[in-house]
Amino acid sequence: MTEFEKLLRVLKEGGVEFIVVGGVAAVAHGSARLTQDLDVVYSRDAENIRRLADALAPRSPYLRGAPPGLPFRWDQSVIQRGLNFTLTTDLGDLDLLGEITGGGRYEDLLPHTIVLELFGIGCRCLDLEWLIRVKRAAGRPRDLEALAELEALRDEGAGSGD
Repeated sequence: MTEFEKLLRVLKEGGVEFIVVGGVAAVAHGSARLTQDLDVVYSRDAENIRRLADALAPRSPYLRGAPPGLPFRWDQSVIQRGLNFTLTTDLGDLDLLGEITGGGRYEDLLPHTIVLELFGIGCRCLDLEWLIRVKRAAGRPRDLEALAELEALRDEGAGSGD
């Protein structure tokens, strides 16, 4: 079971620049759907990569789905050479995304974010319109299933004068 609050706190307290996307962002906007992991798009600048490596190192990050015992070292060089990481940690599952389909990189997404309180922590999340956009672009069945609810939330918010 993923401990979302603790994972978010690790990233925030580590000074990591990230945007919450995926199921947790949907829940932050009012979705009733359950999610199993935390999906974030992270800034790929060198200093942020260092902070990300340092923040997660004590949490035992390992490639999700990899066979036990497969050699894996979590550090700056691994992050710099990679882009998207599906990890398991001692706090649960975390997807670290250098870019996402339909949205791009951290810098591309930043203008389309808002700060929302998640578990009492102010976190930058994709705004609802862009969350809908990237879920549609991803085209996975679970993303397409979520669209009707997200569009209803958007339409409800637009009708309430928000």
